[in-house]
Amino acid sequence: MYIDSHAHIQDSKFKNDLADILKRAKEADVEKIICVGYDYNSSYEAVNLAKKYEEVYAVIGIHPHDAKSYTEEIAAKLFDLAKEPKVVAIGEMGLDFYRDLSPRDVQADVFRAQIKLAQELYKPIVIHDRDAHNEVLKIVKEEKAGKNEGVMHCYSGHVPLAIEFMKLGFYISIAGPITYKNARKTQEVAAKIPLDKMLIETDCPYLTPEPYRGKRNEPSYVVEVAKKIGELRGKTADEIGYMTSLNTKKLFRITN
Repeated sequence: MYIDSHAHIQDSKFKNDLADILKRAKEADVEKIICVGYDYNSSYEAVNLAKKYEEVYAVIGIHPHDAKSYTEEIAAKLFDLAKEPKVVAIGEMGLDFYRDLSPRDVQADVFRAQIKLAQELYKPIVIHDRDAHNEVLKIVKEEKAGKNEGVMHCYSGHVPLAIEFMKLGFYISIAGPITYKNARKTQEVAAKIPLDKMLIETDCPYLTPEPYRGKRNEPSYVVEVAKKIGELRGKTADEIGYMTSLNTKKLFRITN
């Protein structure tokens, strides 16, 4: 049993063969897929897919790249969309200081606004943090962002920072880059953090794990992430899949 805790299967790269992708996921024992929005339209599409497919759940929110498009109207629309029963969290939100596609002060303001939105809705949050670890940690502490728990998606920080986030109510999600030869920091995190605070994800169609690197990523490949974590911890992929699936269900309050 596996759950892909962060996927973008609403992406246009999947429009021609989504049914086949979901079939391959099922055959790989990936029983659930969390489809994550990054702007309003992709959030709306995530909800539509969650309505259509039993195994799909939705996360809705505005990615830091799109923070400059966030308005009160968008906030109100997200609030309404969050009432759909299969919306399990708000995100992905956060800070991206690598590409800086929205001004940094705007990213921070929109991050704070979405934390407050999630708190109003009593929902966990999904955080995107790229090259902004200290700034994300500061906002998380100031806004008490872990009040309803959350996850650090595609975690790229070191072990001490992961411990800080876990203390504040966050799970740590490991993605495809753990399979890359130069991913020593992520491998150390995956080897050392408590297994009951870990999720696994693909972030598909991006960050394809070995041995499929260079191809489009998809939910069935989350098994490769579990295999690598298993190697590092002396466990089987199935054991990692089972434990991280329980964690994902607990975080997102999925009962079936």
